[in-house]
Amino acid sequence: MKELVTAILLAIALEGMLYTLFPGGLKRVMEMVQEIPESQLRIGGLVAAIVAIGAIWAVRIWL
Repeated sequence: MKELVTAILLAIALEGMLYTLFPGGLKRVMEMVQEIPESQLRIGGLVAAIVAIGAIWAVRIWL
């Protein structure tokens, strides 16, 4: 549980850093995301989650 909370807080910290460094760019990205159909967003999110889980697994196994 401790690792899960740490991971969530790390994700929030990284997102906050992106908003601090690139506020205009992120606003443009959010506008572009509005144009993408929900089905494509779902597929993209699923692919990103699978890749991330695979990367976490690989790091834990090999490092």
